[in-house]
Amino acid sequence: MSWLDLGLLVFFYFLGCHGITIGFHRYFTHGSFKAKRPLRIALAIMGSLAVEGPLVRWVADHRRHHKFSDAEGDPHSPWRFGDTVPALIKGLWWAHIAWMFDEEQTPQEKYAPDLIKDPALRAISRQFVLWTVVSLALPPLIGGLVTMSWWGAFTAFFWGSLVRVALLHHVTWSINSICHAVGKRPFKSRDRSGNVWWLAVLSCGESWHNLHHADPTSARHGVMRGQVDSSARFIRWFELLGWAYDVRWPSRSRIDSRRDTGEGDSRLRKEAAEAA
Repeated sequence: MSWLDLGLLVFFYFLGCHGITIGFHRYFTHGSFKAKRPLRIALAIMGSLAVEGPLVRWVADHRRHHKFSDAEGDPHSPWRFGDTVPALIKGLWWAHIAWMFDEEQTPQEKYAPDLIKDPALRAISRQFVLWTVVSLALPPLIGGLVTMSWWGAFTAFFWGSLVRVALLHHVTWSINSICHAVGKRPFKSRDRSGNVWWLAVLSCGESWHNLHHADPTSARHGVMRGQVDSSARFIRWFELLGWAYDVRWPSRSRIDSRRDTGEGDSRLRKEAAEAA
């Protein structure tokens, strides 16, 4: 791996990751903020570059997940087969990868009618194959032009395209599997979502998953001191630039109202208040 390969991997990884976390997830799925038209289109394209499926299908699946989280009807709960260790192992595999090959598809007209009605978003969603080709082709194109060699193009394709997409997919899938099986649960939610700190940087803040399920429309998931949430930081910058507005930032009272007092303590409450 050259420094160029590493740079391409990191740049395109976080470009696609934030496209998913800010765009597909916090904006399109949950409406954590409102965006002006150019940002709306940019987020749809950025998320598509992550190669995680068409926009409309991604949003429909995730809205269905929240409606039935860790209960019957959830498309990717690790508790699907029961609470025993063998059942959980099988469930983790299901939640991580296998659910995507299930014949039962989420009805998009039911769960994402707002996106279907938007001609531009509908077009971007239908052009998923095109955005996949663009996502995989850009790193080798840049690598080849910078090094003026086929070898530079090949290594850039390996690291900047294949490894980058594989890593991003597994991190995203880990939110479905690992973050619904383990982790701390300081907030009240009706499912088993947990906070997994060691996934925070690679997931762009998505692994503070317990807060997200306790307060799905919150623009910030990492609400306590030391909880890295790069997606929330970018949303703040978008707001300052005037590209995003009506952002649903969590207030102190909003955080406290969702605190699980049976698991929390005064120190955690103080950290949440200071972070707010």
